[in-house]
Order: sequence, then structure tokens, then C-alpha cells
Amino acid sequence: MIRPRRTALAASLALGATLVGVLGLALPASAHVTVNPKEATQGGYGRVDFRVPNESDTASTTKLEVNLPENAPVASVSTIPVPGWTVVVEKRKVDPPLEVHGSKVTEAAAKITWTATAGAEVKPGQFQEFGVSMGPLPASTDKMIFKVLQTYSDGNISRWIDEPAAAGAEEPEHPAPVLKLNPAAAAAGAATPGASVAAVARADDDDDDAEEGSGAALGLGIAGLVAGLAGLALGGLAFARTRRPEGTPAA
Repeated sequence: MIRPRRTALAASLALGATLVGVLGLALPASAHVTVNPKEATQGGYGRVDFRVPNESDTASTTKLEVNLPENAPVASVSTIPVPGWTVVVEKRKVDPPLEVHGSKVTEAAAKITWTATAGAEVKPGQFQEFGVSMGPLPASTDKMIFKVLQTYSDGNISRWIDEPAAAGAEEPEHPAPVLKLNPAAAAAGAATPGASVAAVARADDDDDDAEEGSGAALGLGIAGLVAGLAGLALGGLAFARTRRPEGTPAA
């Protein structure tokens, strides 16, 4: 006869093995260079971080090259200092010029390159974030695709340059980081006074409902506690009866 405890233990071990297998398959697919957050607003300035995990077991990441898309030119790019890393921002000519705060700008950022000094490399089992502020973000496209090269100390280069997959298709082996660009939100003053009054009324109703709900929950909680204590007492009495010596009359 299989004891229930052994059956539960076997089921737990099987579930654990299944989870390990699933997670083991998922980890390699997620360990690529990403941009965070994944969304920004067209026409505005955005702060993003390029998150770079080290995938090698023996080599360290020594250089990162982020290529900005030519079809989504950005006039201004600034970087956050990363201790032990130097950074260079390369530019390119654009025609027609970009319109930035009423001025014509004829250059856009083309590539950002970070290079580690001795001892600052991203070592196995580690990751590093490289922060960038840029803008104005283009309004002519709904996304920016950054093609990235990640160089290791052993000379190997991971090329994160694959275009996004079509809807429903599998993710490419070396996907490029993608920043989604959303249209600018409507002006805050666009809401009508009637809508504001309605919102206040809804808020008051919600407060009343919350108070009523709290009172009901408290009542149910007390009732549940009383019922639980009663059940505990009955259970104790039943247990005492089952434990009485043989031949002892019941109370």
C-alpha cells in the first residue's frame, strides 16, 4: 500500500522537476540585451537603460556598441556615467534637417560605444545597465530598433541585430532591442467640466461602497471566528470521546 505522505512527496518532486525543466528552457531565450522601459512617447525625451547580461561562462563583456536606427533620427543623446567605462557618441548628417525647438539640426546620433577599463568588465553571472537620455523621439515611426554588438574578452561578439518577428512567429535567435513609441497623450485640459463632476460623484459612491463593504467584511469575520471556535470545541470533544479507555462509559 502506498502511503499518502510518500505519494505527496513523489508528486512534489515531479512538479519540481517539471518547473526546473521549463525554467531551464526559458532562461537562454531571455538572456539577451534589452532596452528598459520598453515604451516611450513620440516627440518627447526618454530615459532608457540598455541591460546587458553576460552569457559566457568564461569570458567577460568588454565593449557594447548601440547603433541608433537611421529611419528614426534623434538629435540629442546624453549618457549616464558608468564606473570604469568610457563612452563615445558618434553622429551622422541628416537631410532634411531635424526640427528641434524651432531650430534646424543637421546631425543626429548614429552610434554609442561603451568600452570597459581593466577590472570593470561585466563578468560571468553578472549584468550591467547603460543609461541614455535622448530626444526628441521621432513621431514618424512607432518603434526604434537598436542593433547592438556585445564584445567579449575572448574576442567573441554577440550580434543582437535580428529584426522583430511578425505577430505569432517565434522570436529570432538574436533579437535587437526594440523601443515602442506611443503617440503623445491628449492635453490634460481636454476633459469637460461635466466629466469632472461625474468623476467626483463616482469617487463619493466608491467611498460609501467601501465603507459598507468594510462593515460587512468585519461582520462576516466575527461570525467566521465564532463558528471556528465552536467547531474547534466540538472537534476537541469528539477527540476526547475517541480517546477514552475501553469500558469507560460515555459522558
